[in-house]
Parts: sequence; structure tokens; C-alpha cells
Amino acid sequence: MAESMQGLKRSHRCTELSGKNIGETVTVMGWVQKSRNKGGIIFVDLRDRSGLLQIIFEDGQISEEGFKKAEKLRSEFVIAVVGKVEARQGGINKNLATGDIEIRAEQLRILSESETPPFPIEENSKTKEDLRLKYRYLDLRRPDLQRNIMLRSKIAMIIRAFLAEEGFLEIETPTLTKSTPEGARDYLVPSRVHPGNFYALPQSPQLFKQLLMVAGYDRYFQLAKCYRDEDLRADRQPEFTQVDMELSFVDVDDVIDVNERLLAKVFKEVLDIDLELPFKRMTWQEAMDRYGSDKPDTRFGMELCNVTDVVKNCGFAVFTDAIAAGGSVRGINAKGQGSMPRKKIDALVKFVKDYGAKGLAYIAIGEDGTVKSSFGKFMTEEEMAALIGAMDGENGDLLLFVSDKNKVVYDSLGALRIEIARQLGLLDKNQYNFLWVTEFPLLEWSEEENRFTAMHHPFTMPMEEDLQYIDTDPGRVRAKAYDIVLNGTELGGGSVRIHQNHVQEKMFEVLGFTKDEAYERFGFLLNAFKYGVPPHAGLAYGLDRMVMLIAKQESIRDVIAFPKVKDASCLMTDAPNIVDDKQLTELGIEIAKDSEA
Repeated sequence: MAESMQGLKRSHRCTELSGKNIGETVTVMGWVQKSRNKGGIIFVDLRDRSGLLQIIFEDGQISEEGFKKAEKLRSEFVIAVVGKVEARQGGINKNLATGDIEIRAEQLRILSESETPPFPIEENSKTKEDLRLKYRYLDLRRPDLQRNIMLRSKIAMIIRAFLAEEGFLEIETPTLTKSTPEGARDYLVPSRVHPGNFYALPQSPQLFKQLLMVAGYDRYFQLAKCYRDEDLRADRQPEFTQVDMELSFVDVDDVIDVNERLLAKVFKEVLDIDLELPFKRMTWQEAMDRYGSDKPDTRFGMELCNVTDVVKNCGFAVFTDAIAAGGSVRGINAKGQGSMPRKKIDALVKFVKDYGAKGLAYIAIGEDGTVKSSFGKFMTEEEMAALIGAMDGENGDLLLFVSDKNKVVYDSLGALRIEIARQLGLLDKNQYNFLWVTEFPLLEWSEEENRFTAMHHPFTMPMEEDLQYIDTDPGRVRAKAYDIVLNGTELGGGSVRIHQNHVQEKMFEVLGFTKDEAYERFGFLLNAFKYGVPPHAGLAYGLDRMVMLIAKQESIRDVIAFPKVKDASCLMTDAPNIVDDKQLTELGIEIAKDSEA
């Protein structure tokens, strides 16, 4: 039967005790990790969020009633123990922070009993994730997950302290806002007071933080909850946390400077790593040409090589047809992989097809210099030698090529170099390669909507020298936008914002909005811009991604306390779920019935 604490107060967490406390009487509380009854003496591993501590219940050293209670202890019982700290008798356990001490119990209270958990509470659990997420409150007791969640808290505290020191103000922005459908889908919230009208949950505090700059607050930040109704991946959730910031009277270099110092502070305090400042910078075009990605992983080479000019007149129609259609031919050199089995090469062919490529041409160079190629019969010896030379091909290398529209070539080869690096073990999690990617295109063409859309968002400032092309060649205009990339993952992104009304109106015009449509969607921002706007810029990090990379986890679900699964549902609470008809009637909502049902 569970007992109350009856005035007992915990004196220490488990691992706050050490050899310095030997001889002291202490009170510890936590969960039973395991209990071993050796007859007359019971060993219990007690667990709290700090770690494990061994407790000894010895018949005769504790009351008879206390020993009988100790015999009942099972995994996950919650107990309070009063006892004396002693040097461990049975040999030091070097795997434990408290491995040189134990507590000889004098009092025991069972504060709560537990049923047998549906899976063991242990590090590196082999239990299926779906079961663990259903019982997330138990999963969160696992020491590795607790370390992740505590690390997240520590990182958040460091960020807050640093930004406060730099003159930023923490200001909360609303989470019930107006829907401005430009980008990912909004989550909508019906209004009972305004029937037929909806709030949207914010995809980011973008407009509000710009308004705070208009309002003169100069430097703002927030750890903001954001929501996007989009398909999920390992590093995406429908609700996520942004480290959001905005600064007035600044340009690109000012934002980059403060954020490099912020990241250096986080990595020094959390991992004791000294980051080398300033970080490298690379334009978007250079990143695409060299790595096929706007978030390149620079921990390894295998860069893309443009061989369009080398093969433009060759006899291989797959190459020449792609070039004639305005595309390109590019390749990567997987050094030392010339003996890769055909089966593995076929798997790589299949891999690039997922990224839109129609196929993957290859040249395998043996250690003895013999050449095997999927297209060799269409090339002369001179053409083949020129191509191998252009790729720096040497004995033992595997050369892989894609020919298509540039976007397909970039996407497929960019993903392929990461996949091969993964297979070859080239992705070192202990290496942290930071990179700023700058000068993004301002706009990208949407085939679906048959118009230009904003690559970042409609409030991004074009580069002044490119404004001359905004009417005649909009695709040529570069943005004052910048992303911070870590090991091939976009950690955060931002831009200098448009602060001049005529530029903002021109941007909406290029995006295909009439003046009335622009005011209907963003009128409150455009009206605010009539009243003196400082030049301003900002950036937002995905806090979840940042913690995931620092904690060396594969999924952001492992650094979020209560995450959703791939279909955006919560297995623990069964959200989303139906609501009763009375609530729907109050909101003026009727659920459309499936005609077949």
C-alpha cells in the first residue's frame, strides 16, 4: 500500500552523492530500477533523473517492518529511503557515477506501487517505437531520453542568457492568428464567436516580429511554438519550436556575426568544443554546382563535376538529348569504389530514380586500369578518355553520371553523394561542419501554380544590384537570404526584410497578387509600413533539429517530450480525435459524410 511522505524531504538526487558524503545520513527518492534479494540482504538500484544509486536493505540494520516492505519492491515502485552513505563493499562499479558508494537503508517508504511496465525502462531500448510512444511517460523515464530532454533545457537556457546579454527582448507573439496561405498548409481553428471564421496557428511569428521592429523594440527573440500541416520526416513535426529573432538597423553581416557567436557559446558550454569563427560562406549557386544541395554536407568530398561541355558532341544520345533540351550532364567520383558489385550499382540506379532521374550512367575503372561502362559502346576511346580525365578518374574509381534538367541532376546527385557516404561510413557525427549558404534566388517557378513563388517568403529583400531585373528576368534576382547549415542539415534560415513600401508592393506584383489581394492578406503589415520602418533582418533556428544534432540522434522525436508520429497523430493521447456533435453545432461545423460510407 502506498504511503505518504509524512514530512520527509529529499536531501539529494541520486548522483549528487559521492565519496565526500560517506558517513552522512541522507534522504533519497526515486524509482526502483531493479531489486535483488540475496536472503537477509536486498540490493536495490534506485533511479531518478540524475542517474542510479545502490541501496542496501539488510535484515537487522533496518526494522523488521522495513525489511518486509523491501522484500515487496519491484521495478518502477516509487520509494523514499533514509540511510547512511558508505563506501561500496562489493567492489567499485566503474560504469556508475555513484559506483564507489552505496546507502545502507534505515527507513523505507513505498510512495507508489507499479504494475509491470509493458517494456523495460532501459537505455538504447529495442522496443518498437510505436509501443514506446503509446506509453511515452514510461519511455521518458529511460536515462538516454532523459539526458536528451535535459540537454534541450540546457541549450534553451544558454540561448536565452546569451541573447539577453546581447540586448534582445523576449516577447511572446499570438498563436491564434490570421491565415495567410503562402507556403505550407495552415492548421485552422474555428471561431465560435465569429461563425464561419477561422484562426490559423502560426507557421512562424514572421509578421509579428517584423511589426515589433516597426514598433521600435530593436532586438526581439522568442522560443516560439510553430505549426505546419505538412508531410513528416525524421526531422519534421507538425508542431515544432523555433529560436526566433529579429534585429533592427542591421544588414547580413550583423545577423551572421551575432549568430556565429551564439552557436560558439552553445557548443562550448554543451560539448566543450571551440568552433572556429567565422564560419565558411558559400553562395547558393556554388553550393548547388558543387554539392547538388542548398544544405551541403561538407564533411567529405565527392563533389559534383559538370561535364556538359566534355560530352556535348559525344555519341551517347542520353547525354546529348538532355543537353539539347537545356539540361546538363554531371557526375561524382566515388574514389576507390571501382570494384563495387553490379547489384549495388543497380541499387544506386534505383535510388536516384526516387529523385526524378531516369537512370544512372557509370564508368567503373579497375585497379589494373580496365574500364567497364554502361554506355561505353556509344563513345569513342578519345571521348571516354576525355570524360574520365574531366572526372579525375583513376584506377579503382567509380564514376556516376546523371543527365537531365538541372533540378533533377542536382537533386539526384546531391542525394546520391550522401547515400554513398553513408554506405562508406564517411559521415562522422563527431565532426561539426558549419556553413552559411547565401544569395539564394529570390523566386522559384512553380509549375503547379504557373507563377513565381517566394523561395523563402514574400518579405525577403532582393539584392539591390539585382532589382533592375525584377520585371524583365525575375528568376535572375538574388535574395539577401542566408541559411546556416550543419553537416548537411539546415539548422536555421533568415533574411534581410523589405522595409520600403514600393519594393514590397513590387514583390507582391511579381508573385501575382493584385494590390487588393496583397492588402486582403497582409494589410496590417503593409499599413504599418506607412509609419516609419527601420531596416531589419532576422533568423530562426529549428531548436528540435539543433538539439538532435548536438545529441547525435537520428530523429527529432528523441529530443521532444511528447512527439507525433508520421501521420501527425499522438499515440499516447489518441489525438486528433472526433469531438461531440454539441461542440460542432456551437462552432457551426458539419462534417461532410463520405458518400460511399
